Amino acid sequence: MNSRAIQQNLDWIWPWWVERQFNPNDPAFVPRAFSLTHINLTHRNWTAVGIPDVEAFPIVGPGGGVVPITDGWTVEGWIMTDSGKILAPSKLDSVEQDLCYDENLAIETFARTSGAELFSRVQMGISGDDLLCSAEYRGWSSEPGWLVLSLRPYNPEGVSFVNKIALDRGSKHRWNIDGQPLVEFGSKVDFHAVSDYHAGDVSIGLDKRRQKDYVNCDVGMATAAAMFRLDPEGKRAISVKLALNSREEGPVENPGWKDAGEAWTTSLKGLCTLEIPDKQIKFLYEGALRSLVLHSPGDVYPGPYTYKRFWFRDSAFIINAMLAVNMIERSRRCLLKFPSRQNPFGFFHSQEGEWDSNGEALWIMNRFCEVTNETPPSSWINAADKGAKWILRKRISLDKNSRYAGLLPAGFSAEHLGPNDYYYWDNFWSVAGLHAASSLLSHSEDIEDHEEYDREAEKYQKVIEKYLKKNEKRLGRPAMPAAPERRLDSGAIGSIVAGYPLQLWSWNDRRLLDTVNWMMENSFVRGGFFQDMVHSGINAYLTLHIAQVLLRAKDPRACELVENIAEMASQTGQWPEAIHPRTGGGCMGDGQHVWAAAEWVMMIRNCFVLEESEDGSLVLGLGIPEKWLREEETLKFGPTPTPWGNISVKIVPDKRGVHVFWEAEWFRNKPRIRIGIQGCRSVYAEPERNHMWIKRERR
Repeated sequence: MNSRAIQQNLDWIWPWWVERQFNPNDPAFVPRAFSLTHINLTHRNWTAVGIPDVEAFPIVGPGGGVVPITDGWTVEGWIMTDSGKILAPSKLDSVEQDLCYDENLAIETFARTSGAELFSRVQMGISGDDLLCSAEYRGWSSEPGWLVLSLRPYNPEGVSFVNKIALDRGSKHRWNIDGQPLVEFGSKVDFHAVSDYHAGDVSIGLDKRRQKDYVNCDVGMATAAAMFRLDPEGKRAISVKLALNSREEGPVENPGWKDAGEAWTTSLKGLCTLEIPDKQIKFLYEGALRSLVLHSPGDVYPGPYTYKRFWFRDSAFIINAMLAVNMIERSRRCLLKFPSRQNPFGFFHSQEGEWDSNGEALWIMNRFCEVTNETPPSSWINAADKGAKWILRKRISLDKNSRYAGLLPAGFSAEHLGPNDYYYWDNFWSVAGLHAASSLLSHSEDIEDHEEYDREAEKYQKVIEKYLKKNEKRLGRPAMPAAPERRLDSGAIGSIVAGYPLQLWSWNDRRLLDTVNWMMENSFVRGGFFQDMVHSGINAYLTLHIAQVLLRAKDPRACELVENIAEMASQTGQWPEAIHPRTGGGCMGDGQHVWAAAEWVMMIRNCFVLEESEDGSLVLGLGIPEKWLREEETLKFGPTPTPWGNISVKIVPDKRGVHVFWEAEWFRNKPRIRIGIQGCRSVYAEPERNHMWIKRERR
């Protein structure tokens, strides 16, 4: 529909992305030519508001437009003077936007020109038993005029049909949209105008339009303007309540919260806290923490809009971050559903043709048991046995005369590594899944030989390494391609999963480090990993995967990548799945990528507390930037769960060195504690110690 509605109607006020992507003078301009869809490829940016455990995510676009119902219409605020000049945020070069998380989660947007200003604040609220999206608008103009609230038949993806709009004739406080009362104004509308597709946007000649309360557009592109007269000082404030669902979808349920403040306070209680001098890094951490809470109302979603659905892959990474910051019950709630999502053959099925999901499901279920010190429920043990058997059956038999014997069949991989292939990503995950199954089954008295899966995993890994040796000979270097017959390309990003998060290999494995070095030399744009396959954009989350590999190797480039990704965040502290290299806006996927938020949380956590499988240690402070230490302010992080128990870390720098303190509640045996502060000698702490001072090395 976008191609049939937008390009011949560029005199409309369109959303942020259209105003730029269709403007030949803008860096976001995309020639349309034979493109049939005209989708948003340059500014896929939005931020959800909401309340924990509620299955509704109103989103706010970069211009402040609010979409209360998934894939629905938008409400925008404007200022119009009596002379007909309109301040529409999407038409401006820039606006200010902020994520606020005082008592509630809210998005504030501020737009200004030389003679007018518009402020909006959007959040979700609770009124009695009802949940709703609430918005507050405040306008000012140096000239007499109006604060305008306009109903728009579009959203950040494109056109969203609206046929009928009616202002309630009695109170003049409410919009009925396609026969449903979905928008309620806090004040009586002073003037109301409407338009249909044939007459053009309601904004065209708005200052000369006649009062009209109703429109029926047969095309589905109805627009309306509810206008509120500015007072003699040129000011006006209006509150608006927006329904969260249409009548067909039914009401959104309140899980029992009294108000939004209670919901957020309760949900954040006991989570891992961060204290550092870098305000931007902390802001991004706090925003990411709330994104994880918001997008785990039962299932775990990798986004509030485009990706509001379940995948095992995304869930494994997101839940891993949730566990790292002490969201134990929230993680358990989702994981308990995993066995019911397994088909009778043992396949954890998200999408057909994706063979990584069994490894991911088994790995994260076992991860939960490790960091909680809990015995897995019987349903997990049964699922683990079935899931491991599925992996073994799915592999191409070593007895077959196949050039890919021992690997999983070719799949399309939603990691977007390229066309169907025998991806190392899928196979590394399956190795980890077999190890995880062995660990889960060790809790069962009914399984005679759970170590069988460990042995199978070890044999499986040797098969993978055989193919990697052939790759090294063919390519002339140890870097790993995406699959056995591929050359090196950006799809190789999937192969570093052996280092992060799985740690199947040592931190200094030459194949791992050479792959990272190749990608940094050949697949980086603006300091971030650029995925040529499908995404055609910079991936914040995959850049942080590379940073994690560098962190384990104590490579200072890890800190540089963290800084780069911080700079790529939106004003509201979010990252889209892929970032346009020129506009800095989103070019693929959800505009608020929760997987990216999860990777940010994991990066900060591992900078303070890294689990190193090679020597079975906890490494403290490995990723702390030297500039934080130069501030000589106390740094804190914790409590964070680990396989040995929960630990909190405090780092106190001074002019000569660094004093590292830790408090822990160990399950049983203490881990080895290694202090890995940048600029200091790496040392192991004595078992009875819980603090250590280390001298800084001269450079």
